[in-house]
Amino acid sequence: MAHYYEKESHTFNEYLIVPGYSSAECIPGNVSLKTPLVKYKKGEKPAITMNIPMVSAIMQSVSGDKLAVALAKEGGVTFIYGSQSVESEVAMVAKVKGYKAGFVKSECNIRPDQTLKDILELKEKTGHSTVAVTEDGTAEGKFVGIITSRDYRVSRMDKDTVVSTFMTPLNKIIFAHEGVTLSEANDIIWDHKLNSLPIVSKDGKLCYFVFRKDYDEHKKNPNDLLDEQKRYIVGAGINTRDYAERVPALIEAGADVLCIDSSEGFSQWQEITIKYIREKYGDSVKVGAGNVVDKEGFKYLAQCGADFIKVGIGGGSICITRETKGIGRGQATALIEVCEARDEYFKETGIYIPICSDGGIVHDHHITIALAMGADFMMLGRYFARFDESPTDKININGTLMKEYWGEGSNRARNWQRYDLGGSSKLSFEEGVDSYVPYAGKLSDNVNQTLSKVKSTMCNCGALTIPELQEKAKLTLVSSVSIVEGGAHDVILKTK
Repeated sequence: MAHYYEKESHTFNEYLIVPGYSSAECIPGNVSLKTPLVKYKKGEKPAITMNIPMVSAIMQSVSGDKLAVALAKEGGVTFIYGSQSVESEVAMVAKVKGYKAGFVKSECNIRPDQTLKDILELKEKTGHSTVAVTEDGTAEGKFVGIITSRDYRVSRMDKDTVVSTFMTPLNKIIFAHEGVTLSEANDIIWDHKLNSLPIVSKDGKLCYFVFRKDYDEHKKNPNDLLDEQKRYIVGAGINTRDYAERVPALIEAGADVLCIDSSEGFSQWQEITIKYIREKYGDSVKVGAGNVVDKEGFKYLAQCGADFIKVGIGGGSICITRETKGIGRGQATALIEVCEARDEYFKETGIYIPICSDGGIVHDHHITIALAMGADFMMLGRYFARFDESPTDKININGTLMKEYWGEGSNRARNWQRYDLGGSSKLSFEEGVDSYVPYAGKLSDNVNQTLSKVKSTMCNCGALTIPELQEKAKLTLVSSVSIVEGGAHDVILKTK
């Protein structure tokens, strides 16, 4: 006879945190959100510690190299999506590891024989006002000029005007040669009152731009997550099919941590994959596994040697696994049980395996609730898909800017490896949808606001660290009526 759970499973939205005593030192500025990414032994430090409890989902519509740099600047980790060729994923990882803080590859480039119309279309597409003019229109082409919004007036110029006639030519541009340090570049910017400084190679090719605004932003951001060589830390997704080819290539490219991308991780396929990594690399290569929703699943992956374990099946906003297959569990209930199993495992073995809560985060306060329940960090998809740095296009829908967002189990992604149960190499049916999410701007602005809320709630609990929150937090289930009461009610809201 099938096993029946006595109690129903719950979501984050059905819980509230009951505030506790907070001393005068409990102010957001004193809160630390540092959290382990990978397992460690009692008394030792983890090989990778994040400065914020946020990683990005292993999804085509979320985790590209641009988001990886932006999130690492804030102190979190991006897992580059694995549902692409090995060569493409390796190139993304290498791009992040090769990124020079402050030195930006030109994303807005044009040829001198193109027109003002092309400039305007490029500006509309990218949002950038600085356009590099290169002989072949690529970011690495021979540098011949630059165009900013000061070089043209749309109302007074024909849109067929050729770029070469109104650009600022090279002989009138202040630039620096490749090899200049960031400090030297910033000195040139300040001395000459520039907004940007092109960095040019000895043979005249454009290498990078250094922007005045990036200097200011860097000074405001002390949370950069860097490796021992001062490069940004980046993760990469793998699957249980081509790991023997993909893993060595990703390690060679510099990936700091791997994660098996699977909709359901209580599987021998994950054991086989982890075993391959351990036999080839020992414990030097860090790999997360999952997803699971109960203590049996946790114990299995812990014994397999996972460095962190993901919790959650069917709770993602674009996931329809529960709808199509009838499997899963309420995210809050699943997380509570797995974290209890994690704590028991730590007591028995002295090995702490971080838990990643994957899915079910709708509101910012759900992050704090998940942390209080025992999660060490969140994996977020929809949240990051909304930002400038995600790989998808901005689209105007009925006057509202949106970003595309699709699930790995959708026909668009066709990531059959993620849902592979052996047998034929195809996606037999969809477990994800193709959708839009409201455009929200820059990653840094949104992450800072979200974490301000997290820190504020932690202070309400008298906690200055995540472990302290987990020790002190008091959680209560709420009724459907209480959920309604928690929002604005019995008033007429003013339209914004």
